[in-house]
Amino acid sequence: MHEFELKLKSGFSGERSIVLPKAVVEMMQNDPIVRHLYVTDIGFYPSAAYHYRERREPISQYVLIIVQEGEGWYQVRGEPRRQVAAGSCFLLPPGKPHAYGAAKGRPWSIFWMHISGDNAVWYGDVPSEPMNLQPNLFTRISDRLNLFDEIMNTLDNGYSIENLRYMSGLLVFFLSSIRYVNQYRQFSSEKVDGTDVIETTVHYMQENLSRKMTLQEMADYTGYSVSHFSAVFKQRTGLSPVTYFNQLRIRKACDLLVSSDMTVTQISHRLGIDDQYYFSRLFSESMGISPKEYRRQHRPS
Repeated sequence: MHEFELKLKSGFSGERSIVLPKAVVEMMQNDPIVRHLYVTDIGFYPSAAYHYRERREPISQYVLIIVQEGEGWYQVRGEPRRQVAAGSCFLLPPGKPHAYGAAKGRPWSIFWMHISGDNAVWYGDVPSEPMNLQPNLFTRISDRLNLFDEIMNTLDNGYSIENLRYMSGLLVFFLSSIRYVNQYRQFSSEKVDGTDVIETTVHYMQENLSRKMTLQEMADYTGYSVSHFSAVFKQRTGLSPVTYFNQLRIRKACDLLVSSDMTVTQISHRLGIDDQYYFSRLFSESMGISPKEYRRQHRPS
């Protein structure tokens, strides 16, 4: 296989992306509200094997990448190459050539966006090292990703000035959750007890709905053996840990089917399930109808 065939910019199964037209970008630049902070490009690439992007000519936007699963790397010209893993994010500055890509053998799943505006510099003033967003008791990763979905869903619904202003407002909160991560987590630390292993495990599950998670990983999080963890979890909830996790995924899928225009394949990948047919079967077993039928019945006409 030739080397150029191993470097893909896009075209991944289940990917979702939006590139705003030039006329819309100009409209945002001239709006007194939106011009302060906006996205020009945004997307989600699941299991992006051979993903590679190099910009020898610098661009004027910040590039934010959140690694949900897998591993990768990035490099800004004049700086060392940095490795990144699941649960981290990095921000590439404007005006500097850069490159980034998925690791061989363990490709990443990433949420990404290009950010611009008068106030972008305030959110871009972060270290060049990758930032740690690993799940723990006080993280609110699922809330952050819900914001990301809402930004994309808003843009999917059109480029009216009202939609663009709403997007800009959501973006302020989204970027603040990363730039001021300790303050963002403070709300959760005031509400979570932390003494109940099942409650904390359910929180951990909710923070990881967008990726694969094994029973062993859940047990490791609690410090219990797999057999003891499974027994305690089922005694408390009536379900096995894996079944409970899948039920949380299906609940999220129901929300996305109603609130977004994402295809079934995109929703499947958004929930860390690479096999669309397995996802559809799992959904049908849980809800009694297929994902497409659920959308038909529950989406407002």
